[in-house]
Amino acid sequence: MEQTTKKIVIAIDGFSSCGKSTFAKAIAARLGYIFIDTGAMYRAVTLYALEHGAIVDGKVAEDRVVALLPDVNISFRFNAERGASDAYVNGERVEDKIRSIEVSNMVSHVSSIAQVREKLVAMQQQMGRARGVVMDGRDIGTVVFPDAELKIFMTADAQVRAERRYAELKAKGDNVTMEEILENVISRDKADMTREISPLRQAEDAVVLDNSHMSVEEQMAWFMERYEGIVNA
Repeated sequence: MEQTTKKIVIAIDGFSSCGKSTFAKAIAARLGYIFIDTGAMYRAVTLYALEHGAIVDGKVAEDRVVALLPDVNISFRFNAERGASDAYVNGERVEDKIRSIEVSNMVSHVSSIAQVREKLVAMQQQMGRARGVVMDGRDIGTVVFPDAELKIFMTADAQVRAERRYAELKAKGDNVTMEEILENVISRDKADMTREISPLRQAEDAVVLDNSHMSVEEQMAWFMERYEGIVNA
């Protein structure tokens, strides 16, 4: 179903490992919209910082991360084999690297740096000016697109999210434990909600989607009901 009349911005915020990106990609494919993976953008900066010595032994040197920002060029290219877009940094595909537990453990720290958020928010706003986009992250409905026509706040039980993340990483062959993943999920929730710059919070006009026990089909039906109520109003 491709909407050719009224194009809107769909902002999806929420906790880590709620399936925000998967949900956003499915929506974009259903509507013929552009999908912008903001989480991948922050992960890309984190990966670059790790590979260039700005993060050592779990400690972030903020000044070094900021100094690297002008050298980071993030782009997305459609991967026909996956049926989704892959993240690239300076022309190198980094889609697999940015999903590692090492990046996951540091991304909340890097994304809390004001200059990092300023750079990426500006890039995201530029990408969404033409409308007809689906964007997911932590502050899309509150900071990046406070005027988005449809704002969704996704949540799910921490144990459920950890199980989903664990299955995803094990399928890729990563050597991780369930305890390690659950600890990461809980610590990221705390870091995301308590950071000084653009903390994770539900926009006042956002609708909540708790998908702890919902199938993909049920989530899409839930979305379409709300989407059609807006574009057909």
